[in-house]
Amino acid sequence: MKKNKTMKIILYVILLIYAMATIYPFLWAIAASFKPLNEIVGGNLKLLSSNFTTENYQYIFGRSSLFTQWFLNSVIVATIGTIINIFLNTMAGYALARLQFPGRERIYYGFLALMMVPAQVLLIPNYLILMNLGMLDTFSALIVPAAINIGNIFMMRQFFLSFPKDVEEAASIDGLGRFQTFFRIVMPLAKPSIATQAVFVFMGFWNEFMKPMMYISTPSKYTLTLGLQTFQGQNGGVRWDQTMAASVITILPIIVIYIIFNKYFLQGVRMDGEK
Repeated sequence: MKKNKTMKIILYVILLIYAMATIYPFLWAIAASFKPLNEIVGGNLKLLSSNFTTENYQYIFGRSSLFTQWFLNSVIVATIGTIINIFLNTMAGYALARLQFPGRERIYYGFLALMMVPAQVLLIPNYLILMNLGMLDTFSALIVPAAINIGNIFMMRQFFLSFPKDVEEAASIDGLGRFQTFFRIVMPLAKPSIATQAVFVFMGFWNEFMKPMMYISTPSKYTLTLGLQTFQGQNGGVRWDQTMAASVITILPIIVIYIIFNKYFLQGVRMDGEK
């Protein structure tokens, strides 16, 4: 008994040290966003600064006029892309789990095969297709090719396979059609899995860098990740003070999204684990 208690204490100490080592760079980045440049490049790793300043944020939202536009662009792309994904992925997962139609199993196994194809292999074909369609340098180039996600379709299919049929049968007895049952009964009850999907999809759109770099050429249409990379090279070199402030602003929406969907997200993860 005493040995188990000692091992548990050692384990907690190791986990605490690991947690501190993991979170410290994140805290330092936040602290550095309120420091002047000379203190950052001086190698000082202290969190608290005697030269606390908000000049970096004033520059980003004041003199750096495009930063606000980049932020808005990312919000538009990530929000629209997430909403489209939620509906299409959920509907596709429901169809593969519940509807009977010719070729259903072939489509399912085809999706599984496509999951094994690296995304990098498709970059050039996607670029050529978008160029021929005249969609380059538009937000559609970032949203339309990523309108569905096979991994999330598979996740929703697994959820609906264990979804009680009695609920749908009761809705059918009450006079609801297939679409009414799906939107009024099934989707509200699938909130945990949908919230899990929403978090991952939003993060994917928000953190995407390669596709904006390839498809977007007008600076005013840059997303935040691409704009941040350009932002680093301004003023003849990397201004780490301003870059740290911009980075902190970049991660805030992810934190907010996770806080909003945290309850459903954890519930969805538990349910997926039980399956």
